[in-house]
Amino acid sequence: MGLELVVDTRSSGTWLALLKDGKLIELHEEQGGKTEFVVGDIYLGRVRKVVPSLNAAFVDVGYEKDAFLHYLDLGPQFNSLNKFSRDTLRNKQSVADLLYFKAEKDIPKDGKIKETISSSAPILVQVAKEPISAKGPRLCSEITLAGRFLVLVPFSNKVSISQKIKDSAERKRLKDVVNGIRPKNFGVIIRTVAKGKKVEAIDQDLHNLVDKWKKMHENLRGAKPPTRVLGEIDKTSSILRDLLNADFKAIHVNDPTMETSIKEYVSNIAPGREKIIKGYSGKVAIFERFGVTRQIKALFGKKVPLQSGGYLIIEHTEAMHVIDVNSGNRKGADGQESNALSTNIEAAQEIARVLQLRDMGGIVCIDFIDMHERANNKELFNVLKSAMSKDRAKHNIIPPSKFGVVEITRQRVRPETDINTSETCPTCKGTGEVHATILYAEEIENNIDYLVGTNKERGVTLEVHPYLEAFFTKGIISRRIKWFFKYKTWISVRGNSENHFLEYSFKNKKNEEITL
Repeated sequence: MGLELVVDTRSSGTWLALLKDGKLIELHEEQGGKTEFVVGDIYLGRVRKVVPSLNAAFVDVGYEKDAFLHYLDLGPQFNSLNKFSRDTLRNKQSVADLLYFKAEKDIPKDGKIKETISSSAPILVQVAKEPISAKGPRLCSEITLAGRFLVLVPFSNKVSISQKIKDSAERKRLKDVVNGIRPKNFGVIIRTVAKGKKVEAIDQDLHNLVDKWKKMHENLRGAKPPTRVLGEIDKTSSILRDLLNADFKAIHVNDPTMETSIKEYVSNIAPGREKIIKGYSGKVAIFERFGVTRQIKALFGKKVPLQSGGYLIIEHTEAMHVIDVNSGNRKGADGQESNALSTNIEAAQEIARVLQLRDMGGIVCIDFIDMHERANNKELFNVLKSAMSKDRAKHNIIPPSKFGVVEITRQRVRPETDINTSETCPTCKGTGEVHATILYAEEIENNIDYLVGTNKERGVTLEVHPYLEAFFTKGIISRRIKWFFKYKTWISVRGNSENHFLEYSFKNKKNEEITL
């Protein structure tokens, strides 16, 4: 398995594409200059309203809609956290260290929120789920700080370890290491990637997390709600923190400043791996160069094609997603049952990829092609489970019902990635009225005549949709060859699938757009 990260820095923000063996499996966007309520951000909020009937409260954290905090999300150590934050605001808690902090009694599991917090009170909270649709963020007060190998849990003395680490000797070693270095009143969760790591690496990660706690304490002093007191790391760093391993073979970046920033981060978390970071300065857009744009247009539409000729139809509603599997024009020589099994297995693997790529959460119902043999249904279920096992989001898969429908529940902590793959009709521009004549090829050639023939511009590149690229370049005596004979200079034609069908532009030698 080869993982590559493609980082496309644009004026509006940064797009991140994670590729596995060339296939797009994750896509993220960071909007520049926008304050986002990202999972993991810690805020000093103010309780707006306590609702006993819901056993919950609504908290103002600066979002346009109040955030939701349920009693069960307060965490057992809420009283200790509340005491620490209030004492810090009053300058009674002058240090972040918890060595001499006297912990409060844990709150009961079946308690009432009205007996625990009150309206207008300041409260320290962490974003557990980003704003989705018309809802505000979902909050919790069980603060955790995630690192590369460890997760720090203040006001606890418990050491937990990932269930994915099966080796009992390694589990014991890791617990002994963490118990020997963790500060008092700080619990630790040992992550799966800590397996086999040296004491020095684990100790450095713990030290970094304690520094983050100290930074949060410093920002909390004198703060007034609502305000963010500790921001989660950016999505680029988050992906690298969670996934960077021996399988990660390259990080491609098209911005020198971002390249330097990523190199600094990688040198801190994985010294010696900076060589996998590669700056990109090609004339072709970076997403076009690595085939990301083409995959986005194929995978984010209502109809998602399968390699065999089948396809998926994906419908979205407010509460759930419905996926229908169709065999399309696929024909199998081994009979209907075998053909259905092959199509369903291919669809199951693609569905697991699409769920992760689009970050689709909630309830997902999949209508596979009907199969009559129980063994085939069991094989399909096992393939789907195996494909979904690589998904980092929490999920649960229910075996096929008597109607052949598979149900999946998938954790939703952020809005679904929604990209509109439809394009405005180049003929009517969305008005529904068709013009009498469309002479785009002639329009382009008139512009070439003006730039190259009249203004004597050299090194011109015409950037068009790939279909138009083929129109101008295919054939022994193509239109591009005719331009060469006419103007005695070569005019490059470059296809870009980000362009609309009849959208075009001219670039000079420095790859800068020429204004006509």
